[in-house]
Amino acid sequence: MSSELVAALEALAVEKNIDEMYLLERLEQSLAKSYEGILRLEWDARVTINRETGDIYVYEMVPVGEPDEETGEWDEFEERDVTPRDVSRIAAQNAKSVILSIVRDAGRQAIFTEYSDRKGELVNGTVLQSTPDFTIIKIRDGVEAELPHFDTKRHPNERNEKPTNEHYRHNQRLKSLIIEVRDPSLMDTNARGENTRPSIVVSRTHPDLIRRLFEIEVPEIYDGIVEIKSIAREAGARSKIAVHSRESNLDPVGACVGPKGSRVRMVVEELRNERVDVIQWDENPSVYVANALSPAKVNNVIVDDDTHYATVIVPDDQLSLAIGKEGQNARLAARLTGWHIDIKSSSLVGDIAPTITTLFDEEDSLESEDGRCEYVSPDGIRCRNHALPGSHFCRLHENAEEGELVEDDSGKAGAVEAEAEAPGVSLSDATENDEAVEASGNDEV
Repeated sequence: MSSELVAALEALAVEKNIDEMYLLERLEQSLAKSYEGILRLEWDARVTINRETGDIYVYEMVPVGEPDEETGEWDEFEERDVTPRDVSRIAAQNAKSVILSIVRDAGRQAIFTEYSDRKGELVNGTVLQSTPDFTIIKIRDGVEAELPHFDTKRHPNERNEKPTNEHYRHNQRLKSLIIEVRDPSLMDTNARGENTRPSIVVSRTHPDLIRRLFEIEVPEIYDGIVEIKSIAREAGARSKIAVHSRESNLDPVGACVGPKGSRVRMVVEELRNERVDVIQWDENPSVYVANALSPAKVNNVIVDDDTHYATVIVPDDQLSLAIGKEGQNARLAARLTGWHIDIKSSSLVGDIAPTITTLFDEEDSLESEDGRCEYVSPDGIRCRNHALPGSHFCRLHENAEEGELVEDDSGKAGAVEAEAEAPGVSLSDATENDEAVEASGNDEV
């Protein structure tokens, strides 16, 4: 190796933004392993490269003294010069592959450093190639990301970040969310010691993808005037988002939907026609749960703060719509609100149903000061239901003044429970009521 090659290495280090000393040290380490095999050395080899002349020296590290009694390792070594005559030729043959490997690893490390603090960001990319297990997306020149869609049954340690309704073409433009940036030094390598998968992992199923898309389309969300409180998503099928406005005179749902639905339509198109329901968040859990079941109309919501359980009463013709196809609407509403939801039709609650007030009936005049039932439990917890017209109490507590509490004995027949559990929700079948099982076409709006 000559001084010209050292100069070339220095120029390469500057061009690729690689530390020159690191480049030379990696080359020395690689040459040491090569010479151990070429010279068939009994002990480890050490290689040094003169930084000025480019001369290479090979030493065999011969142990001296006695090994450590506990570890069996030698503490002292004697360097024996075993530099071969054709050392420069052998070094030149190894230099090219070593330098390419070093440059590749340095580039991966630079990408890791650049993107490690950008998790949760939305990135634009172009599809380079797809395999049965993952899709490679080009973010920019020299930077690629992996969109995994492994069969988790065959690969339980891998993940699936691709919606079931999406299929990608070469050169297709795609927005995705960065969910992980892997350290190249900790990634698995192939037989040649090379990392074969990109460091950046992106997702098309993560709920925050919807959040970032709305930030692009809705200036009020980007500016912080409208806040996305919660997102529940079944990627590729349907999603619900709850929004709240920090300004009382601004309709958050209208801001997200946009003129003639233009804003939400752009999000839906990017999600390949995944249905997106935008509902208004409310600090009153009864109203919030009722909103979350949209587009179904709700008569009343009875909440239990202790069990975090919400019983929802809907008109008979709204039951299938409230439950949704295969329980999807109720399941998403439970995830969105964090409440266990039990849906019942009016006919199942018997004579209570005709006197239950609708949450959104503006003509109702509640004599209770704040419109809520004034019943207080023995534990000091006030009922959060709406009071009946002309009464201070809800139907369940209308006889509270006489000391008699009307119990809810409507039973669980035909009830559909959508329980908010981590990491998912469970949905029990309405086995005793056929109409609760049937999911009609009314769940599409």
